[in-house]
Amino acid sequence: MSEPQQLERRLGTFDATAIGLGSMLGAGVFVVFAPAAALAGNLLVLSVVVAGVVAYCNAVASAALAARYPTSGGTYVYGRNQLGEWPGFLAGWGFVTGKTASCAAMALTFGSYVAGGYAVPVAVAAVVALTGVNLLGITRTALLTRILLCVVLATLAFVAAAALAGPHPAVPSAGTLSGSAGGVLSAAGLVFFAFAGYARIATLGEEVRNPERAIPRAILAALAAAFAIYLMLALVLPAHLGAQLAATRTPLLDAVRESGLAAGAPLVQTGAAAACLGALLALITGVGRTTLAMARERDLPGPLARVGGSHTVPFVAELAVAAVVILLLLTTDVMTVVGFSSFGVLVYYAVANASAFTLATHPGYAPRWLNALGFVGCVVLAFTLPAASVLAMAAVLAAGLAGRWLVLRFRQGKAAGP
Repeated sequence: MSEPQQLERRLGTFDATAIGLGSMLGAGVFVVFAPAAALAGNLLVLSVVVAGVVAYCNAVASAALAARYPTSGGTYVYGRNQLGEWPGFLAGWGFVTGKTASCAAMALTFGSYVAGGYAVPVAVAAVVALTGVNLLGITRTALLTRILLCVVLATLAFVAAAALAGPHPAVPSAGTLSGSAGGVLSAAGLVFFAFAGYARIATLGEEVRNPERAIPRAILAALAAAFAIYLMLALVLPAHLGAQLAATRTPLLDAVRESGLAAGAPLVQTGAAAACLGALLALITGVGRTTLAMARERDLPGPLARVGGSHTVPFVAELAVAAVVILLLLTTDVMTVVGFSSFGVLVYYAVANASAFTLATHPGYAPRWLNALGFVGCVVLAFTLPAASVLAMAAVLAAGLAGRWLVLRFRQGKAAGP
């Protein structure tokens, strides 16, 4: 069998960092603090810290593995090489299915912000346009990501300034903390959804220059920046909005309106739209590369592994992902997938931590005990998510595993002959 065509290394450290941060500062940052506050109460900051610790464990595991295996596919590849085919498949299948649903939700969120009653056709148009950008090559993807990221960062800075300016109606005292340990963990599971974007850097490992050096730096830099931003918002939003935070569907928009700066609302809406597009762009890219890797190993149909065009992109995988996302937009309610996707991503990172634990040598930033902590953290957060999300994703994972088993039996039967 001929060697599969490889992608080209065109991304530097800065581009990889921007793609990772652009993925994390997606639509989640504009909506996740409200449901998280409803679960964690006044202990929202603690939930962000817990999610950040688990994310850090996962990030250093991913960085160590990406330096060892600088190819497309992320934890799917790491799991296959370090643990075996089945754990690798579990990670890859969880990522592809969970994140494909996330793509649809992100596209629909964008459509809702900019077009109201025409959200679905606008969401479909966004998927088509961003897939077109991806087909023009990874450098075009990185350029658009940088532009959108600048808009999002400017918006978040404006929201923070508005919240700090006041008023501040409800700063709880130490004796009135309303959160519980279970609520903190459940909220941390939701907040983790917003941290998970650094996986996109690892899935692009085949397209990063000097990957052994650049990928760990990009992952840790993107995570550090996102953690600082989330922690700042977790501090200022409850102080500014009080009990209203848990009840709103647009916490950042409300923060600007309550500060008396209602004229700035269009800026927040623009920032949210840019965040949706940035995250959607990176999601489509990451899912396409994982699909490519799975097809190379025949865990998905072989034609999805085709790479070509003047820009050397996995065009069949990219088009297939776009087609599935559009189908979801047209046929299902895709706004209920945050918990569903979070469970799949936590399974994905549990496999990453287990894979990193088995490495023969560990870099100083990723000791083995941190891999064990990350694995335990992923499992705990996964099973504190809402039961419906856990059961739905568990069924999808089980269906994927059963399907792979049947395909392997079929191949074995054909190989054995009559």
